[in-house]
Amino acid sequence: MNSSAGYLVRHVEDAPVVPCLCGESVRPLTFPDVKTCSLHIPLITDSARHYHRIMTEVYYVLEGSGIMELNEDRIEVRPGSVIYIEPGTRHKLKSELGVKTIVFSVPAFLEEDEYLD
Repeated sequence: MNSSAGYLVRHVEDAPVVPCLCGESVRPLTFPDVKTCSLHIPLITDSARHYHRIMTEVYYVLEGSGIMELNEDRIEVRPGSVIYIEPGTRHKLKSELGVKTIVFSVPAFLEEDEYLD
């Protein structure tokens, strides 16, 4: 990793794994290493319904299928689904077998911007 040179390279196997509202998440690109955005790779079975006041998230489903709750709507997601979530949108993902996703966030994810209903 060399963020002082204007770039950062991190291999997923070297990234920290942390607990989160959705279970566990691999975080190859996150604050404080990067402040403008973050990239997380969680395996989600039943996330807590929550929202963000500042952060916009984009989910990309890699594996598995489930139901994404977006405010009062329930949407089926599967590999290849892209879900764009603006600040203030309540969301939750539920799956019997788990859904592996990439979550890209702008600005970078901060726990202080996670609000439970």
